[in-house]
Amino acid sequence: MEREPGAAGARRALGRRLEAVLASRSEANAVFDILAVLQSEDQEEIQEAVRTCSRLFGALLERGELFVGQLPSEEMVMTGSRGAMRKYKVWMRHRYHSCCNRLGELLGHPSFQVKELALGTLMKFVQLEGVHPLEKPKWEGNYLFPQDLFKLVVGGLLSPEEDQSLLLSQFREYLDHDDIRYHTMRAAVDTVARVTGQYPEVPPTFWNNTFMLLSAVSLPRQEPTASSFYVKRTELSDTWKVAHLKEHRKAFQAMWLNFLKHKLPLSLYKKVLVIVHDAILPQLAQPTLMIDFLTRACDLGGALSLLALNGLFILIHKHNLEYPDFYRKLYGLLDPSVFHVKYRARFFHLADLFLSSSHLPAYLVAAFAKRLARLALTAPPEALLMVLPFICNLLRRHPACRVLVHRPHGPELDADPYDPGEEDPAQSRALESSLWELQALQRHYHPEVSKAASVINQALSVPEVSIAPLLELTAYEIFERDLKKKGPEPVPLEFLPAQGLLGRPGDVCAQHFTLS
Repeated sequence: MEREPGAAGARRALGRRLEAVLASRSEANAVFDILAVLQSEDQEEIQEAVRTCSRLFGALLERGELFVGQLPSEEMVMTGSRGAMRKYKVWMRHRYHSCCNRLGELLGHPSFQVKELALGTLMKFVQLEGVHPLEKPKWEGNYLFPQDLFKLVVGGLLSPEEDQSLLLSQFREYLDHDDIRYHTMRAAVDTVARVTGQYPEVPPTFWNNTFMLLSAVSLPRQEPTASSFYVKRTELSDTWKVAHLKEHRKAFQAMWLNFLKHKLPLSLYKKVLVIVHDAILPQLAQPTLMIDFLTRACDLGGALSLLALNGLFILIHKHNLEYPDFYRKLYGLLDPSVFHVKYRARFFHLADLFLSSSHLPAYLVAAFAKRLARLALTAPPEALLMVLPFICNLLRRHPACRVLVHRPHGPELDADPYDPGEEDPAQSRALESSLWELQALQRHYHPEVSKAASVINQALSVPEVSIAPLLELTAYEIFERDLKKKGPEPVPLEFLPAQGLLGRPGDVCAQHFTLS
């Protein structure tokens, strides 16, 4: 194709080819010139070619000039005795496929402008193919959606080689439509199966792209009154799965379970566990199918166990999961490192929630209070200011545990009966012990810690103290707060201020003594 150099020259040349193809079928070979520019090295020329293809094949779809049905091979049709119109439609449909495949490749182009334009063009073709299907319906009222083309889009978004976070953020807007959301979930399952079959060891980039797409999918809480379809439909049928929230939940469940059954990077497990309780479990058709994943994560220990507890608690509380070791696992997470981990605030927020029930046995609550009090002896001040009210709240909720601070007729103890090495809180003998650690902390070097520990010296107030403002407290904030404190006002010692070392010149002292 002869054209002037630069993007402007490419635009004019492509415009002439476009007009020629749309004006006369005899100029159909000019499509090759348009597709050739898609292979250009110049970013602006590629963008012009993508825009031209969008207008060209968009018009052909609307005109019905692409072959409809099972696409035969190009060689078979061209050598056959079929009519010229059929040959033209089959030939042009093959060119359309070549264009879509190239646009799918451009989703991995180094330039974000090219990727964004390619995505928009492919989604336009998805919409047009939905309105003007390229396959014949199997029966009247059959739901048709360009699934092969859409799988090409999702496959480009879930690239194993390139980080597609920016492009996926652009794709989020399409997920507001029911049909796009439904087919995204199904296409994601197919893409994960294909990529895991191709690679002996799947690159972390692919898993990160997949997680970003999956976490962007959000289902409505209840059946919507009106469906929002990206592919415009004249009327909706109750027989279409895509129109029912129940089917969306099934697809959502299959998508996440298929993703989580693979070996993922450790950082990705943490990201999943952070959102599992509010973004995944409530939207599953059968939330109890997540039991295996959450229990395995809980058994791994460390931050993963900490994060998995919230999901397990929801399954226990709302879905009647039998998990007798839950509080034993939670008790086992209480070690000195819990005050220094990244998820400290989240852990104590959840622990406060888990221990909020007044039906918990006294020995269990006493074990948690005693373990926390023992750990408090070596905790930093910012953690103590949160842990001490936490322990006092446990005593407020469970009056039977107040014997830990006041046992009127208790025996004299030569040693603390509490066993800190016991993993089972029921065997720790915490209820036989006392919270002598809080009395020791009343002599802490930091005055606020000493004041917080002294609360047990008086009768505990009925309302609990909210620990929410203390969860994120840091050493820097305590230091800044201490710096801003105003000191006491100076105490007046004499009504008339002294003047000079020996007082005023007329004073007795000044008459008899002099400094020389």
